Amino acid sequence: MFDLVLRNGLVVDGTGAAGRRADVGVLDGRVVAVGDCDGSAARTVDVDGLVVAPGFIDPHTHYDAQLFWDPAATPSSNHGVTTVLAGNCGFTLAPVDPDDADYLRRMMAKVEGMPLGALETGLPWSWRSFGEYLDALDGNIGVNAGFLVGHSALRRNVMGPDATGNPATPAQVERMVALLHEALAAGGLGFSSSKSLNHSDGDHKPVPSYFSERDELLALSGAVADHPGTWLEYITTGCNDRFSEDEVELMADMSAAARRAMNWNVLVASLDAPERTEHQLRAADVAAARGGRIVALTMPALGGSRLSFGYHCVLYLLPGWADVMNLPFDQKVAALRDPAVRARLDEGARNAPGGMRGLANWERMLIGDTYAPANAGCTGRMLGDLAAERGQAPFDALCDITLADDFRTALWPQVRESREGVQARVDLLRDPRTIAGGSDAGAHLDRMCGGRYTGLMLASLVREHGVMSLEEAVMHLTDVPARLFGLTGRGRVAEGFAADLVVFDPATVGSEPIVEVFDLPGGCERLYGRATGIHRVLVNGVDVVVDGEVTGNTPGTLLRSGRDTETVLA
Repeated sequence: MFDLVLRNGLVVDGTGAAGRRADVGVLDGRVVAVGDCDGSAARTVDVDGLVVAPGFIDPHTHYDAQLFWDPAATPSSNHGVTTVLAGNCGFTLAPVDPDDADYLRRMMAKVEGMPLGALETGLPWSWRSFGEYLDALDGNIGVNAGFLVGHSALRRNVMGPDATGNPATPAQVERMVALLHEALAAGGLGFSSSKSLNHSDGDHKPVPSYFSERDELLALSGAVADHPGTWLEYITTGCNDRFSEDEVELMADMSAAARRAMNWNVLVASLDAPERTEHQLRAADVAAARGGRIVALTMPALGGSRLSFGYHCVLYLLPGWADVMNLPFDQKVAALRDPAVRARLDEGARNAPGGMRGLANWERMLIGDTYAPANAGCTGRMLGDLAAERGQAPFDALCDITLADDFRTALWPQVRESREGVQARVDLLRDPRTIAGGSDAGAHLDRMCGGRYTGLMLASLVREHGVMSLEEAVMHLTDVPARLFGLTGRGRVAEGFAADLVVFDPATVGSEPIVEVFDLPGGCERLYGRATGIHRVLVNGVDVVVDGEVTGNTPGTLLRSGRDTETVLA
């Protein structure tokens, strides 16, 4: 007797093996048969013409807050994701003292683009320890979810306001290590940190972890080695362009100290600077020589990002831009009316590192929502066309449009999807020093919708460009991350594995265009892209999405280290 049988589907099992027509039988949340499932079933679903695959695994989501008001982690689950990993970049909501809750909220709002109103009204803030935070979610989530322990929360909890701008004393490092041990014993999946200058808190200062020294990072990494089923995640300034030698050595030594893999975010395939890609991947080779392992996350699909002059986004990271963009409103208006300032900003963008330089192709900027009467007719048009009509240089036209809108104009960079660019992404994904990921699905909610990448990958690489087989693409979204992170019994359609399953139509899988919705606590806004072609998503054998609609079921497992994960040594 089965609880459920999915009949007549094309089973793509996650291992890379050729898909085969088979039934899948489910009992007590696990796959118990793949083949001919004879016998009775409480429920049978005919999936003829559809693919049955393992649920997708997203290793970098920042869903730490959203799961409290959205247990299904939408839109990720709509796009076939059944397991989300969070606590990324050193940012978690625990441990926390009541006096520091406001600091953590404002930090998350600034650095990860989670609306402050949603963080203030949508969370119970009923925990202090990391274990209490996990307990607050346990039993109340629709997807499987696991959490790294964030360095900035640890540091703030031990050092208070002194965590910003100061090195830790040996006694403070010892206390941080003790707190980390406590959090990992409670089920934390590992340790995450950031020393990136691009990460700032609600006071516009670098986040607490930025001020950590080498000994502190190595001590915390070493603590991870004492706990089964754990790993490291780390972000540094060089992730955006080129690692320095010091950064590479520190990352390699952290991985070696933990005897665990470290992943970092995010490596983008670069056609104009292939040597940069290899330079970044070299960190993995250095780590391997020292007994460690470093893996880069790389996004296999282009998802799109809404930019603005009015809020912190990648534009603010362009050389010389932050000083202008962070000015008080009136001073910012005056600056952007100054031809000399415009020229300086344009030059900074054209000399930006790595893939950020492409933003300076202003003529390829699509104008989104506008607000001023002077901008009537601009929405949905390319900046290059508007500039030509106005007789202006594209960047001057951009400044005038955003000034008229009081900097509220929505901007959508448009990237030409060349065959060479697609192939470069595939080649990078196939490198054993990378895995698919980096969606930031629960973060930057007003400027991107990264949770769509799974469906976009299948639509782009498999169906539209034909550069990757369906079986290989599914493997990269399922078994590869499951094995790297030691997620026991997940990532495959196989007997004994959890019945985390996605049923989709390979001919239509993908995403609808991104739209604005106001469904966050406090009526706050986010960008949202509905899935296409995803017929059914099951977590532990229970439907969480059916024909695009969330069921409200909460069968997800709160993944705890050592119980739901196994150790994968570096």
